[in-house]
Amino acid sequence: MTESIQIQLKKGALELCVLALLARRESYAYEIARHPSRCGRHGEGTIYPLMRRMQNDGLVDTRLAESNSGPPRKYYRLTPAGRTAFAAQKREWRMFMDAVNELLGDS
Repeated sequence: MTESIQIQLKKGALELCVLALLARRESYAYEIARHPSRCGRHGEGTIYPLMRRMQNDGLVDTRLAESNSGPPRKYYRLTPAGRTAFAAQKREWRMFMDAVNELLGDS
C-alpha cells in the first residue's frame, strides 16, 4: 500500500478513533495524539483542529485540570451528542467494513 493511501485511510478513520478513545475515558489532546493504536499516531497539527471542530459541533465538552508537569491541561469528554455520533459512526464503519470484506472475499 502506498504511503498516501495509508494516510488517507487513517485520516478518514481518525474522528471515529478519537470518539472511541473518549468513550472509554476523558483525555487531553496531546495524550490522544500520542496514543498507540491501530489508527496510527497523529501529530498535534491534526488532533488539535479535530478537537476544536468536535467541540464546536457539540460532540465534546472540556474542563481544565492542573498538571504536575506544566500548564493546566484541557481534558475532553464526550457529550450526549458525542455518544450518539460515536454509535452512529461505529454502525456506519461496521457496515462499510462488511461491504469491503464481502467484495474482498473475506467475510
